Amino acid sequence: MKWKGILVAAMLSSIVLWSFNPGQEEQEKEQLILNAVLQYLEALHFLPQDLNDDFSSQVFDEYLLALDPSKRFLIQSEIDELNVYRSQIDNQIKLRNFDFFDSSIVIINEATTRAKNIFDVVINKDLDAVDVQSVEMDRKKRQYSADDTELEQLWTKLIKYDYNNRVKNAIDEQESRQEKSEKKAMADSGDTSEEKEEEPIKTIEEIKADAKEKIADSYKEWFKRLDDSRRSDRFEAYINSITHIFDPHTDFYNPKEKTDFDIRMGGKLEGIGARLQTSGDFTKVSTIIPGGPAYKGKELEVDDLITAVTQKGGEPLDITGMRISDVVTHIRGKKGTIVILTVKKVDGSIVDIEIERDEVIIDEGFARSLTLDIPDVVENVGYIKLPKFYSSFEKKNGNSCAKDVAEEIAKLNALNVNAIILDLRNNGGGSLTDVVEMSGLFIEDGPIVQVKPRDKPAYVYEDEDSAVQYDGPLIVMVNQFSASASEILAAAVQDYDRAIVVGSTSTFGKGTVQRFVDLDRAYKQNDLKPLGQLKITMQKFFRVNGGSTQLEGVTPDIIFPDNYHYIETGEKDYEHVMEWTEISPVPYSQDVYKLPAREVLREKSEQRMGQKENFQLVLENAKRLKENRDMTEYPLSYETYSTLIDNRETEAEKYADLFDEKIADLKIHNLAVDQEYINSDESRQARNEDWIEGVSKDFYLEETMYILKDMIVANNGELAAKK
Repeated sequence: MKWKGILVAAMLSSIVLWSFNPGQEEQEKEQLILNAVLQYLEALHFLPQDLNDDFSSQVFDEYLLALDPSKRFLIQSEIDELNVYRSQIDNQIKLRNFDFFDSSIVIINEATTRAKNIFDVVINKDLDAVDVQSVEMDRKKRQYSADDTELEQLWTKLIKYDYNNRVKNAIDEQESRQEKSEKKAMADSGDTSEEKEEEPIKTIEEIKADAKEKIADSYKEWFKRLDDSRRSDRFEAYINSITHIFDPHTDFYNPKEKTDFDIRMGGKLEGIGARLQTSGDFTKVSTIIPGGPAYKGKELEVDDLITAVTQKGGEPLDITGMRISDVVTHIRGKKGTIVILTVKKVDGSIVDIEIERDEVIIDEGFARSLTLDIPDVVENVGYIKLPKFYSSFEKKNGNSCAKDVAEEIAKLNALNVNAIILDLRNNGGGSLTDVVEMSGLFIEDGPIVQVKPRDKPAYVYEDEDSAVQYDGPLIVMVNQFSASASEILAAAVQDYDRAIVVGSTSTFGKGTVQRFVDLDRAYKQNDLKPLGQLKITMQKFFRVNGGSTQLEGVTPDIIFPDNYHYIETGEKDYEHVMEWTEISPVPYSQDVYKLPAREVLREKSEQRMGQKENFQLVLENAKRLKENRDMTEYPLSYETYSTLIDNRETEAEKYADLFDEKIADLKIHNLAVDQEYINSDESRQARNEDWIEGVSKDFYLEETMYILKDMIVANNGELAAKK
């Protein structure tokens, strides 16, 4: 079937002229932005790129990914049409020319109009009768459709997959509701009190009709948003296709995006307490804000893909393809209201997560401590949780995370604790100054991290305070989401042989430093301000031993299996990442604490974990999640699809309560000096109880306590052994 008719061409011409054809002022602004971005990239980026044919080809592929992430719009002839520019983009960039960009807008706009027409045809088909066997959901494994007919076949598969999923969920939900109703009826037999009217039972045909109607409504909204796309949206995607060839963390921010970034970094998020980012057609959870509603609910996780948003009592809104600012608008809301997120998990399962909106309580994002006991094993252990490396401007009293951790250590020292656990799991980093100061709390003095600018020798950030705030046994806990500053501290105490680092296979692997540059500074006079800002990678971190944390992260001394054990995450998951490198080490040593042999501690820990069912179940589940993630082609026969989903859900039930059981022997205590603060507010009491509840189920923390016992015993039973 051909969709390129006279009507489409006429519609396209009017839309292009109205929405995408730039005026002189917009053209001038685009040239100013591109010119400033290139100037700063050339002058400041840690690893400048040669603007040559290879660079041009990479920008071409990156931009096509931004234009059509799922290969559901463009066909091969249009790729061929654009392909004439593949080796010319570098020259156009140098000349501040936009021929490729302008051509791409015309083509993607026509492709979007065609897709809308194709969808109208597909949604009116008998989806139960369409002859399609399976659909490939990984866009990297898909080829561009050869022609309009093949593109219609792809759309048929994608809609059929959506249809199967909605029908399956509706049937399961109705069956679950019926089962609960029957159980309630049996329990309430003889009760004559008035009952609420139950939702009517629908036939299979009614469920299928509802599914098609909801698909039609969601795509109608999606195409409307695509029609509302501005030239500036495409332009920003084009600019970032250039910056991302330098590295994935160098980005152009328009003025509104920069303001939103500052709000997020300032800890003023409202709504569910999660940071989001665009991932292809989807919105991905990049961070769960400690203390926020999502953090408390424990269902929403980093790397979850949000596909739809429902205001409780309303209809689901498909957010596929929606710009991130619009997604945030739908997710945010008044305190006490409820939003339901439809989420695709890393294993491919689809779940609905209900979250009651609330203010993100800032104090839960700051350092706090407990004491822990496992009677007859190890007792009076200090536990410090640090969710992020916040800097002083985030707290009214001017304290920094380094000062706050020092205060927690002082409180624990007053209790004469036998050891300290510093928990940096899910800590995405933050203040460089604070991580240097905090690392110095555990050593006399010396270098903490090397920071290397481009084309200059590395300079060393040192702890210059010879005082040691804590000189006893120390373990630092990390996971794959411990990044940046967390990696600096973990690397420093590991290199100094000052602490044992425990956690997942490696930390995140972000060993680069970004700074914002105001593009307006590139011009003395400019009537088109503000142009926006460029977040640009200007430096790399290096350990005191000379190795980089970039890409490889920090490998713990003792590895704990987790659900991501077999899945590659972190910096390695990005395209165009900077490579791991090394520089010369700097002299470093400590005379504070003598670590026992790591190999002995590791062997004992691995032996214990090998005998504990929960660790074995974690490994089993990690394999299951990896297998599910690797399966990207799904059957489209409803019976086969339904069986697949049922089998997955049955398999998942085995692991559903894996992290819900309390550790029988673990005793948890708030510090007496903190009780007045905790008890001064009911909500603070509730949050504290919630925190302790989570700690009580943390079997990773339990194993860490046993490792501490091994450390103490290995040092002849001395609780704070010294050289």
